Amino acid sequence: MEISGKIIAVLPMTQGEGRNGRWRSQDFVLETYDQYPRRVCINLFNDRIDQFPVVVGDDVEVSFDLNSREYNGRWYTDVRAWRVVKKDQGQPVAAAAGGQVPPPFEPAAGGDDGSDLPF
Repeated sequence: MEISGKIIAVLPMTQGEGRNGRWRSQDFVLETYDQYPRRVCINLFNDRIDQFPVVVGDDVEVSFDLNSREYNGRWYTDVRAWRVVKKDQGQPVAAAAGGQVPPPFEPAAGGDDGSDLPF
């Protein structure tokens, strides 16, 4: 799943020891650009924190997974980011992500007889 918006808060990182070793977790809050903006708290976990540093004010597109788990009869849902792409001003997301952007259309070289017909 994907969501776009502006980062309005970056919460402090938490860390600890678990069954599988050390872990780190950092949450940030994204506000969408919809007519009725929504705020979503999204989580970065372990290496993703260093891979995708988030800063308040950044315009981003976030790819994420949803995961729910039960603990003592209550259910908890995580919104866990696996990719965060910063949108550069005036550049498409593909260019910001290092993807290839097709070159602009240029008409074929040759005589221009003023006709709009291709033949």
